[in-house]
Formats: sequence, structure tokens, C-alpha cells
Amino acid sequence: MPAFKDTKGYQVITGWLEGKGFRPFPFQEETWEALHGRRSGLVNAPTGTGKTFSVFLGALIQFINEHPKAWQTKSKNGLQLLWITPLRALAKDIGRAMEEVIGELGLQWQVGIRSGDTSASDRQKQKRLVPEVLIITPESLHLLLAQKAYPDVFKSLRIVAADEWHELMASKRGVQVELALSRLCALRAPSGETADVIPIATGSEPGNPHSQLAARSSPLSIWGISATIGNLNQAMDVLLAPLKLIDPAQEGTIIRADIHKEVVVESILPDEIEKYPWAGHLGIKLAEKVVPIIRGSRTTLIFINTRGMSELWYQTLLTVAPDLAGALALHHGSIESELRAWVEDALHEGKMKAVVTTASLDLGVDFRPVETVIQVGSPKGVARFLQRAGRSGHSPDAVSRIYFLPTHSLELIEAAALKSAVAEGAIESREPLILCYDVLVQWLGTLAVSEGFRPEELFQEVRATHCYSELTHDEWEELLHFITSGGRALQQYDEYKKVVVEEGLYRITGRRIAMRHRLHIGTIVSDAMLRVKFMGGGYVGMVEESFVARLEPGDSFTLAGRNLELVAIKDMTVVVKKSNAKKTIVPSWMGGRLPLSASLGRKLREKLADAVEQVAWGAAAPDVEIQALHPLFALQQSLSHIPRPGELLIEQIETRDGFHLFVYPFEGRLVHEAVAALLAYRISKQVPITFSLAMNDYGFELLSDQPIPVDDSNVYRLFSPDNLMEDIRRSVNATEMARRKFRDIAVIGGLIFTGYPGEHKKARHLQASAGLLFNVFSEYEPGNVLIRQAFQEVFDQQMEEGRLRAMLQRIQRSGIILTFPQRLTPFCFPIKVDSLRENLTSEKLEDRVRRMQQQLNKMSGEGGEL
Repeated sequence: MPAFKDTKGYQVITGWLEGKGFRPFPFQEETWEALHGRRSGLVNAPTGTGKTFSVFLGALIQFINEHPKAWQTKSKNGLQLLWITPLRALAKDIGRAMEEVIGELGLQWQVGIRSGDTSASDRQKQKRLVPEVLIITPESLHLLLAQKAYPDVFKSLRIVAADEWHELMASKRGVQVELALSRLCALRAPSGETADVIPIATGSEPGNPHSQLAARSSPLSIWGISATIGNLNQAMDVLLAPLKLIDPAQEGTIIRADIHKEVVVESILPDEIEKYPWAGHLGIKLAEKVVPIIRGSRTTLIFINTRGMSELWYQTLLTVAPDLAGALALHHGSIESELRAWVEDALHEGKMKAVVTTASLDLGVDFRPVETVIQVGSPKGVARFLQRAGRSGHSPDAVSRIYFLPTHSLELIEAAALKSAVAEGAIESREPLILCYDVLVQWLGTLAVSEGFRPEELFQEVRATHCYSELTHDEWEELLHFITSGGRALQQYDEYKKVVVEEGLYRITGRRIAMRHRLHIGTIVSDAMLRVKFMGGGYVGMVEESFVARLEPGDSFTLAGRNLELVAIKDMTVVVKKSNAKKTIVPSWMGGRLPLSASLGRKLREKLADAVEQVAWGAAAPDVEIQALHPLFALQQSLSHIPRPGELLIEQIETRDGFHLFVYPFEGRLVHEAVAALLAYRISKQVPITFSLAMNDYGFELLSDQPIPVDDSNVYRLFSPDNLMEDIRRSVNATEMARRKFRDIAVIGGLIFTGYPGEHKKARHLQASAGLLFNVFSEYEPGNVLIRQAFQEVFDQQMEEGRLRAMLQRIQRSGIILTFPQRLTPFCFPIKVDSLRENLTSEKLEDRVRRMQQQLNKMSGEGGEL
């Protein structure tokens, strides 16, 4: 057997690269050789260094080596490479790159894309002739597995690639991938047979999809592709866990690129540092500083954290620089797909000067003309920041240049923390999910609607995944009882008896049930989305039902960079016309605010030490951001204290509003929401007292109309991790939070039908249905696995219970600094402003904040109150 580098495939591919003036990186060659040896693993490399080609070209080398004489003429080879991608836009870009390579090599391979944007005619073509490469989203993969005779599609499959695995792994979409891989692996290893040899069946045996495969199944390699993640080994283990169904002894390989990608981070500093900052208002005021950066670069991506703010930024930039009209575009997930595709094509061709975008362009799309990235507002995570930086200089030897534009002056300390984290490689880990019963219920329906399943075989297959490795037999029996009879609580209702059992085979036989199930395969649950359409025809994009419900005909709003006037809502479509109104409403979409990551929070606390050195000792701060914030930090130190690492700052302030307790753990909004409620509960156990709560990523506030009894005698006890779970359950309305979380679980698990296309149920109706089911389960089946999951998701995701516990343990080892400022401080001011947002419009809030700032700036440090 020839050495790998002497093989035909290797020589063809390296010869093609040399003809283009390229040489493969060592990590790419290492991946190719691993694929040649039928191994599986995970490729980790910086954005823009050729991760895609490491696996894709490896698949081509493998094919050429197997057909050294006919590789350019052999066609209709069946599915060879399944490429799982989290984004539809990413699928299109990868497909374009793959087709270019295949065409230049003269291969007869076809590349197909399967996503929500794929037309019915294209899906039928793929069904008649399966392409050699199929690029697919997790949802579309499950839809494919919900078709009759699906094993025939995968009988020739050699390689599965999970692209951007770091993005998928910590979500229910990642769980979908785990389950799909377990099925593909199980097809290779029927019970009682070796991994490679499958007996020929004379016909299709119901419930045994293995019988539809060829006599000898090809080996299967699984590869993850990841850029920035802190727990690489765990990421690989989660992805490759199902391979033990084929070969229990198989071990994965992590291949890292030894490539240093230079990332240059520059902060856009305001001309004047506000000593009393507040979130959200500063960014737009710095728009004029962005224009020279745009003009000085060939192409610039401007990342905004929310879709609503991206609309506002697009309008503001056109107002500041009208000459950018036609050269500036807007891109986010609620814009009509045709317009998004046009923007992406224009970026590829270098026709765009700048694009204002959200996370819709975060991942691996290769826009080589992009020279510069501007991040507006903190991305709240190191990995996300690096991912976005990598959009610029998208080639190994190019510098990735990213500008940080703060939305309030104190946010500059996050810029300094990000630079430090990037330099040290302090990347966040992504934690995989455990025991997502709702996804498993949906998966059972998917298999039942296609070929059916036998539970004793499927149980072992499901337990081969990381997510369900701890699934008990009792839980499995409960889920089977649930899909066949509705479980103990719903057994009186025929509509929940979806799966029938015929001679031990579990199947969905009702056409209506099958159609409903296929329509709702997926784990992304959001408010009902309504399409926005002009009266004369032509779609603009999507808005959420909850936003439109607040509008009246004649009201104007902004979408896709256009000012629109609401005419009417007809058949789940928002009919609009162009508006000339000078003031419009910017839509808000759910899930816009990102919490501060643990890694960034830790670096942020470290950077406060530099501020202390600068203020207390006059030392030169190492970061321009800390230097610029000197006036703010000096005022904070004079009024209160700047916490060093190993310290927790607590400020107690009395104003006309009442008695304030401000606490600064710097652990992120979600943790602060939980610990604020916990602290309020523990204080109320000592003395009858009520609070209102407010929080941001830096700290939280308890506000009461009476003095708050927190002092040296009880402060450590109040922050104790003892009895944490019991106190959390009592301190927050965990039941009500679980009730809201249960809505999504019920939709994913098929308990609630959200409606046919164009006839979606309203959000309040879905919540009412979910609330009714929650009550029924709670009363008649309190141990139901879906109810348990709802509470667990509240603790793990909304409260970040693990991180909360770690924070309380850290506080027990820290020094707690209690101060009593005579007025609001720079640290507490933004939290105070956030507490006003719920009761004031944006204009009234801005006026109120401006008056507060003026009054505080006039006040001396000795007295006065606000």
C-alpha cells in the first residue's frame, strides 16, 4: 500500500493547489491523512485558514484514491459527504466554493443544498438523484430522516462534517445532530453483526432500516470543524459519541492548526468621557467617527448585537454620510431571503463599501473583500468577538482588524478586557446539553413517521449519544407511554395518542399526524413571525407578532432600512406602504440582550486592578481604554471604591427614591438577576421588607422604602452557597418561569400544534395552551419528565445556577467592601437608569437621565441627594 503522499488523490489535489499558487497547511494534510485512514476527529483552526478545505479536499482525495482511473468520469456515486451547517447563508457560500473546486478538477460530483430555502422542485431532484455532497441544516437533516426509505439515501455515505460545531454543540440543534449521527451510525452496525458486514435482505423489512442497505456498508468518518472554543476535547467527545455503535474502541483525533492569526483591536474613543454613563445611547453619537473608517477600507462589516439597533444604525449612517447610499447595505435574519442573498453576493464581488449586520453574518461565510470589522457595543464574549474579527482579513496571512465602539463609556473597560483575553487565548467553553426530553420526543415521532422503530433497539442507540447517555429505562418507558397514549395525565385525549404499536413496531400511521409532525420538526421556537409585504407586491422581511400587535394602521416603522406605514394585517401578512414620516418605530425582536460570559467577566475584574493602580498611585495604565476612563474611575474612587480582584463592592445609598443597595459581582445579567432575588429573599427572612430589583452585566440593585439591613455581621451569610437551590426556589417565582419555559418545550415535543403555514396561532393562545397543559401535568403527573425539564432549564439557562454557585463560593473567599456614598456613583448610575427603562419612553428616559447627569455633575462630593 503506497504511503499517503504517494497516492493518486494526494498528488491530484496538491497539484491543483500548486497550479493556483497555494500549498496546503500542515493541519490540512494531517486531516487528509486521517481521513485516508478512516479516522474521525475534530479540526480546530482560526477563522479564514481553510478549515473547510481540510475536510472537503480530504473527501475528494479519498474518492480519487478509491477510483484512481475513473475519478474524473465516474458519476452518480450516491451521497459521499454530508455537510451539516448551522446557517442557510453559510450553506450557500460553502456550496459555491465546493462547486468551484469540483469544476476545476473535472469531477462529476454534484453539490446539493437542503435547508428551509430549498424549493420543492430542488428537493424532488435530490430525491431522484442524490448528490455526492449534501449541505444541510440540522432541521432539514431530521426532515430527510422523516422520509420513507431514508436509509437508501445514506447507504453510500462516507464522511459527515459538522461545521461550526462550537456554535451547534451547546444548543438543542446540537442535540438534533447527536441524534441524527446516532441513527447514521446505527445503520452501519446492526445488532449481532460486525461493523462492516451487513447481510443482504431479500426485501424491506419493516422496522429494520438496515435491511435496505447494501451488502457491505462503507466505513463512516465523522468530523467536527470548529474555530474558537475552550473545551475542545469535550466538543470532540460529544460529536463522536455515537461512533461507539460501530466501533467501541475507536478514538477521535484533534487536529489543531499551528497558525497565529494576528488580530488587531482598536477602540473608538469618545471625545469626552461621561462620568455618569448609561447603556445604549453613546454608540449612535459616535457614528461620525465610523464614516472615516468605512471610507478608508475596501469593505467593512459593522456588527450590531440586535436587529432593532442595526436598523437604527443603518439609517443613522445614511443620514451622516448620504454619499454611502447604494454602497451601504443592511443584513439580519428578519430581512427577506432574496435581499439577504443579494447582499451576500455583493459582498463576495466587492461591490459593497459597508454592511450593517447582526449575528446573521457571524459564521464562516468567506467574504475576502472585507478588510475591517467594527463591533458596536460589547459582544459579551471572547469567542464571539474573535469570530467577528475573523470576518476581516479572511485568509491565513492577512491581519484581522476590528474596531470596538462603546455604547456607553464604561463599556470601554470591556474593550480592554477583550484585548487581554484575545492575547491570552482565554476562550469560553460551550457546555453540551443533557437530557433534552422534548427533542427526544420529537425524534421518536420523526422515526415513527418514516420507517418506524423498535424500542429495545432504539434505546441503546439513543443512549450512545452524550445528551442521553444517562437516560434511565424508566424515563424511556415514560416517553414511550407518552407518545402512544398521552401518558398518565393525557390518556383520556385521543389527539395525544400519536404512535401506534404493530407487532412491536412503533409507527405513526395517521396522515394528518404525520403531516403535522413534519411541519414542525425543529428546535427554534420564537414568537410568531409575520411577513411584511408592500400593497403592490414584494416582500420586505419579517417582524414578530408581539411588535405588530402594538401598532395601529397609519403607524410608521423601519424594516430592512425602509420607512414603512402599516396599512393592515391580513392572513398573517403585514401589508405596508412607503412612509415619509420623519420619526418611525424600530422593531424589537426577542432575545436581543446577550449576557456577559464568565471568561470576559473574569478579565474585566482583573482590569479593574489597573484602574486602581492608575487612580491610587498615578501608575500609567497599560490600556488606552483605562487611561481614557481615568476621570470616571477617579470619581468612583472618591465617592466609593474600585474593587480589586478578590473584592466585592457593595454600595448603600439613600436618595429621594428610597434606600439603595448596589452590588458589583461583574458576573453577567442572568446571574445578577438570580442573586438579586436570592439576596432579597434572605434579607426578608430577617426583617419584613419589600424590594424592587434592577441589574446589568456589572451589578444589581435592591431598592426599598426602608433601610436595608446589610452590614459586617451578616453580609457573608447573605452570600452563602448553603441551601442555594432551596432558597432559589423560594426567592423567585420558579414555577412561573418554568411555566413560560414549558411553552417552548411543549412546542418542540409536539404537545402544541402551532398551526399550518400562513395560519400560525397567536403567541397568547400558545401560552394559554401551554399553561393549561402545565397545570394538568403539575396536578396529575407532577414527576413528568417535560415538567422536570422546564424547571431544570430555568435553573441552568435563565439563572446559570452553576455559575451562580461558583460566584458565591468566590465571594466567601473575597473581601467584601461596604461603602456608603452620599450620592450615585459612576458604577451604580447605569443600573439606576436601567431601572427607569420599564416606566419611561426612550425620549422621556433620555430627558430624565440628562437632568440626573447635570445635577450629579453640579453636586459636590460632600453632600446633596438625588
